[in-house]
Amino acid sequence: MDISTLQNWYKTYKESSLFGRYINQDHIRPLLTSLSSKIEIEPIGISENKAPIDLITLGNGPKKLLFWSQMHGNESTTTKAIFDLLNLLLDEFNDTAKDILKNCTLFIVPILSPDGAKAYTRLNFNQVDLNRDAQDKTQNESIVFNDLVHRVRPDFAFNLHGQRTIFSAGESNYPATVSFLAPAGDVDRSITSSRKVAMEIIANMNAVLQKCIPNQVGRYDDGFNINCVGDTLTDMGIPTILFEAGHYPNDYDREITREYIFYSLITAIKYISTTSISGDGYRDYFLIPENGKCFYDMIIRDVVLNGKNVDIAVQYSEKLVKNVVEFVPKVEKIDNLQKFYGHREIIGDKRAIRNENVTVEIVPKTTLLKFYLDSELFLIESIKS
Repeated sequence: MDISTLQNWYKTYKESSLFGRYINQDHIRPLLTSLSSKIEIEPIGISENKAPIDLITLGNGPKKLLFWSQMHGNESTTTKAIFDLLNLLLDEFNDTAKDILKNCTLFIVPILSPDGAKAYTRLNFNQVDLNRDAQDKTQNESIVFNDLVHRVRPDFAFNLHGQRTIFSAGESNYPATVSFLAPAGDVDRSITSSRKVAMEIIANMNAVLQKCIPNQVGRYDDGFNINCVGDTLTDMGIPTILFEAGHYPNDYDREITREYIFYSLITAIKYISTTSISGDGYRDYFLIPENGKCFYDMIIRDVVLNGKNVDIAVQYSEKLVKNVVEFVPKVEKIDNLQKFYGHREIIGDKRAIRNENVTVEIVPKTTLLKFYLDSELFLIESIKS
C-alpha cells in the first residue's frame, strides 16, 4: 500500500480518546456505546471477576476474520489500533473500507482479559496466563474464546499482543518495533498450507513497513506450545497471525508503534479482501529476521568500578500507580555489554563510579536512580505513561 495514504488515514482516523499504555474497559466503554448504533456489539461472556467480554461484528462478506486484543491485559497498543481501524472502516465515503466490508466479515474482541487490563497485568484475575490455557480452558475467558472460535469458524485469525523493549530485529542494533509470527501447529514446525497463507500475509505487511521503519520488523520465535492459542488455531488449520507491538525509540507510550500496527492491520485486511491467497508467496516471510534480545532501556558505558571497566544496564519495570503506568528504572546487569545496545546510552569515558559500596542507588521514597561519574551527578527518573 502507498505510505502517504496510510499516513493520511492514520491522521484522519486515529481515535483521540485513547492514549498511552493503560487501556481498560472504562476507556473503551464510551466508544462501544457510540459504535453500537452503527455496528453489532454484543457481550459474549464474562471474565473470572464478572466483567463483560464484548464482541464487535461488522461487514457482510464471505471471508471471516477474527481479531482479539489484550489477551494479556498490559498489552494495549493493538487495542488502540483496533479503534483507529474501526474509525476507518465505518467511514462510508472510504472506498477501501466499503470494499473490505463487502468482501469480509470482521469479528473483534477488543479486550479479552478485562480483569488483566484493569490491573495492568499479563495475567487474569486468577493469575493465569490465558495464552497458556488454550487446551485446558480452566478460565472463563478461555471458554468464551473457544466458544467464539467454534461459532465463527474464522478463515483468518489475528492474535494481537505487545512485546518488551528488550527485543531487536535480528541480532542487531535495530529495535523490533513490530514483530510477526505465523505460529507452528506441531512440534516439527511444519510449514503447512495454513501457515503458508499466514506467512504470505505477513510478508505483505513487512513489505509495507520496510518503507517506513526499515530493519525494524522482527519475526517472533515459532517454538511450538499447544497450550498457546495461536499454536492451537494453527493445529486446527486456521491461518493465524501473531502481532507483537514493540518499541520505537523514546516511545514508551507506544503511540508511534500504534501507527505502524494500524498500517499493518489495514494492509493485511485489504490484502485478504482483494486477493485469493494461495500461500505461494510465503518464502519472503523468512527474509524477516528472527527477534533477538539485544536491548536494554539504558546502558551506562565504559565506567570504572573497583578498578575494572564495566557497563551498567538499566531496565524499566512497569508499575501501575493510581491508574498511571510508571516505568521505574532499576539496574539489571553490570558487565561487559558490548554485544548489547541501549535505547539510551550514557558514555562514561572510563570515569569512576563514585561510591565504594553502592554502584547505583535508589533514592529513598522516589523512583530515581542516582549515581556519580567522578563528581558529576546523574539522576535517571521514572517515565509516566
